[in-house]
Amino acid sequence: MKQPVICVRNVKKTYGKLVALDHVSFDVEEATCYALLGPNGAGKTTMMKMIYGKCVRDAVPESSVRVFGFDPDTQELDIKTLSGIVPQEDNIDQELNVKQNLDVYANFYGIQKKEAEERIHRLLDFMELTDKKQAKIPELSGGMKRRLLIVRALLNEPKLLVLDEPTTGLDPQVRHLIWDRVRQLKKDGTTVLLTTHYMEEAFALADTILILHEGKRLLEGNPQQLMGEHMEDYVLEVLDKDTLSAIDTVIKDASVRKEEAQNLLMLYSNELDYLKRLSENLDPGSHYLRQTNLEDLFLKMTGRKLHDQQ
Repeated sequence: MKQPVICVRNVKKTYGKLVALDHVSFDVEEATCYALLGPNGAGKTTMMKMIYGKCVRDAVPESSVRVFGFDPDTQELDIKTLSGIVPQEDNIDQELNVKQNLDVYANFYGIQKKEAEERIHRLLDFMELTDKKQAKIPELSGGMKRRLLIVRALLNEPKLLVLDEPTTGLDPQVRHLIWDRVRQLKKDGTTVLLTTHYMEEAFALADTILILHEGKRLLEGNPQQLMGEHMEDYVLEVLDKDTLSAIDTVIKDASVRKEEAQNLLMLYSNELDYLKRLSENLDPGSHYLRQTNLEDLFLKMTGRKLHDQQ
């Protein structure tokens, strides 16, 4: 059996009284996409920084982190040699153009000039940035900057690509382009570690998800399997709970499960026709009937939605 690329055991991280990670454990297998899913403040970025050596875990019994067998607390450089990091923050040098930024990083990795030129050309084409090769960084859109960060992270042909909320704030077209490229990288053998609070992103890319809530490991597994095990197929989302009286007396079927989130009422069932009949008692525009998703799973497990503020 193959050793996991990342092995995390009993990890805890505190900042004063704040517990950012509370005894979290998981493994990431080779050539898979593993997603840490949760709202802001759940501990995703803290876990990421711990994996690539920018955050030191608390000293607790039987706690360890290994990436390719290396301990990030003491062997950060060994891990970075095998990894590409796309941080949340845009840390591109604003004084250099696109090509110059990539040249600097290629030099950091000791890549010979001819090889660096070939990789830069290939990767800019891969991320559809070839025509921006000489562009100044302030001229780039937010989506272009995110794609440039991914190009930079791939320069050393990493075995592990770490993506910390790579598509936050991007339009759907750019987001789907990045998803396509991540799928291709995984197919080519790259292991991807992803943090996101977009349930659609996790569902589209991840072989395995770990849902974090207030620093705790809440649920782990294949997203499709988790949905099948824990969730109904459909939900009638009532946009104003005050309209509940219009259908409350109609809801008699035990197969309907209620959840409330802020001013929303969610009615879950495997019976689509039954939810359609319930919706007929509501005013147009006051409800939304759809398939369930990972955000519904998170709501069921925690009582709050992924985008609620901590």
